[in-house]
Amino acid sequence: MLFNSVEFFVFLPLAFVLYWLLIPQKAVYQNIVILVASYFFYAWWDWRFLSLIIVSTVIDFVAGRYIHSSDKALRKKVFMWMSVATNLGILGFFKYFNFFIESWRDAWLLLGVEMDVNTLQIILPLGISFYTFQSMSYTLDIYNGKLKPSGSLLDFAAYVAFFPQLVAGPIERAGRLLPQISELKKFDYQQAVEGLRLILWGFFKKVVIADTLSIYTQTIFGDPEQFQGTVLLLGSFYFAIQIYTDFSGYSDIAIGTAKLFGVELMSNFKFPYFTRNISEYWKRWHISLTSWLNDYVYLPMAIRFRYWGRFGICLAIFLTFLISGLWHGAGWHFVVWGGIHGLLYIPLVYQRKVVSISGAQQDVTFRFVDILKMILTFTLVSFSLVFFRAQSMEAAFDYFYYMFTGPLIPTARLQPLIYMVAMLVLDFFFRKDERNIFSVFKHRWARYAVYLILFFAVLNAFSVEAEQQFIYFQF
Repeated sequence: MLFNSVEFFVFLPLAFVLYWLLIPQKAVYQNIVILVASYFFYAWWDWRFLSLIIVSTVIDFVAGRYIHSSDKALRKKVFMWMSVATNLGILGFFKYFNFFIESWRDAWLLLGVEMDVNTLQIILPLGISFYTFQSMSYTLDIYNGKLKPSGSLLDFAAYVAFFPQLVAGPIERAGRLLPQISELKKFDYQQAVEGLRLILWGFFKKVVIADTLSIYTQTIFGDPEQFQGTVLLLGSFYFAIQIYTDFSGYSDIAIGTAKLFGVELMSNFKFPYFTRNISEYWKRWHISLTSWLNDYVYLPMAIRFRYWGRFGICLAIFLTFLISGLWHGAGWHFVVWGGIHGLLYIPLVYQRKVVSISGAQQDVTFRFVDILKMILTFTLVSFSLVFFRAQSMEAAFDYFYYMFTGPLIPTARLQPLIYMVAMLVLDFFFRKDERNIFSVFKHRWARYAVYLILFFAVLNAFSVEAEQQFIYFQF
């Protein structure tokens, strides 16, 4: 079920009324509603793949209990690896089976050997990259002594399948979300109002900005040979804004929807295009994934490579970003995209400006030199996203070839530039507080006017016929 669909606008009020008004106010009943609603939300896309979520949930719940109760290190490790193997096995088969088979065939072709390899028509399950990471982190945290196992399978299942963030995050840790799921929630009017504001803002970013820009990026990336270099340059900038408004719009809707049910999710974006280098960028972009990779991928490697000094840190960071690229998609162009970001990190390590890929966000000042660094960082990120947006390595290189060999002359294709600039200006004014962005409007009537403007802008741009899937929806 898409957030930007008619079905969701029917589903959400019904779930809200059932959750708060039609059942006894007990935690167990609230979690039954959450679980049933979450499974229904997911099954609306394809009910058959619910079994994957259920299998992952049951195995991780059982593994967590045995890891915690066992006094033998080997037994703990066996159940930890059972959880990891199950989650990565499910993810690997559905997302990467064809990719590895085709890569194996292509490797032999380079040696002049042609192999007849048949690939399967495997459907990529909705949100599989997100819920497998979220569920797996539960057992890893128990194994590392950071968490005690849940005593309720119902609570844990509701944590794994919580519908606002099931499909595209934020990727929540059990230590933060599970206690909220387990306790009785009481309706908080102010929290619900904040949720509705975030939902409105998320829909504005998705429907008005991202979906409008997608019309242009689909045309430009679809046939770059037909466009001037200036158009292709702008096209890379347009896609940078499109993916940001699309994904952060989803996160805003998810966070806002969770608030309606008395749950606080972590922030996933904190104005990432106002950053002076790639380290600051990743501390503000897809924060839940960055922190996950930092804790479960980068840190173990950094510890193992610690005797190699800064080279070991660089190697751990680079490998982490290669894995991040592969997580984003089963294609070498995604791996290259991740590798580019890893390479951009290396100078910062040697300048002693970074030792990890996650951490607290720093306030950004706007001196002239900072503005120049922001422009450079935004340009580098936009260029790297060409590999993310392209359908293949060849398509990405073709895009750059036509960008740099085509005439850099003024072009009439500037309409989407208005949307790009508007989003950056809005982010600039709202950058102080991503959860309460409308606080910049001090007068109540000014806020109401903004709400109406955003609402009618979304209503005007919304189209059932042109319904656009979120970029990260089927990951």
